[in-house]
Amino acid sequence: MRYTLMFTLFLLSGIASVKAQQDAMYSQYMFNMMGVNPAYAGSRGVLSATALYRRQWVGIDGAPETGTISFDMATRNKKIGLGIQAFNDRIGITRTTGFNATYAYRIRFSNEGSLAIGLQGGITNYKADLTKVDLIDGGDVSFSQNINALLPSFGAGIYYNSDRFYAGFSIPNLVKSYLRKDVIAYRSDVIAKKYMHFFFIAGYVFDINDDLKLKPSTLLKVVRGAPIQLDVNANLWIHDVLSVGLSYRTGDAVSGMLEVQVNDQFRIGYAYDHPISNLVKYNQGTHEIMLRYEFGWERGQVISPRYF
Repeated sequence: MRYTLMFTLFLLSGIASVKAQQDAMYSQYMFNMMGVNPAYAGSRGVLSATALYRRQWVGIDGAPETGTISFDMATRNKKIGLGIQAFNDRIGITRTTGFNATYAYRIRFSNEGSLAIGLQGGITNYKADLTKVDLIDGGDVSFSQNINALLPSFGAGIYYNSDRFYAGFSIPNLVKSYLRKDVIAYRSDVIAKKYMHFFFIAGYVFDINDDLKLKPSTLLKVVRGAPIQLDVNANLWIHDVLSVGLSYRTGDAVSGMLEVQVNDQFRIGYAYDHPISNLVKYNQGTHEIMLRYEFGWERGQVISPRYF
């Protein structure tokens, strides 16, 4: 199974365009929403630092491995949100490293809800070590040289939230970047490129009683050339300190999630994905850990809890 996941895509790129979901995925996206929607920046009202690490499909050599760290904050009048995010994503012989800077403008309503419009821009370094592939038949020109490309990115999103509800729509990257365009003997237009991804997110917090709250949420992902993917989640908050949850991702995995609000400022989360696709025969699941720390403008000003 060495590098099977990504090598297959590159082999196909020798005869056609690569069309698949290309952006990194997270089971705990509801705790890292700036990664899918730039309008989320500053929505928590304080300076917030979030780190997330995901190791996917343990046991398969070359399986996806993703790390990201982000900072976002609101200005004192809470109308402007600013953020920055750095990420590193490895799949087989490929590595994608980059950063995005984010700006969000928030419009507040009398019902304590707010609507934000967000923009983000950045740059990504995409590398593929094609010459390291062990070929059955040597001499394939598709693997004769590596790819090392700097790709610009520009995205936009809208995000509405109140204390109990949120919904948003975003396109994290509007730029259709070409990773590779070759001319070879049997085809004159061989293209590998990144396609636009469309995300819709929504969630709500229900009171069960004074000690229990239920937070269902969903994430819909759409990209050209790949099946529409839906994440459906439910998290149960106990005493606003401990959260346990379940998630289902269509055609991919079911997940268990655990989150602990250690104190007013520090939160830690863990998710385990059990695959339901044919890959279940070849791996031991996916592990993901999230850390978040929040800095109040003034000591004691951090509002707890925040559900999203």
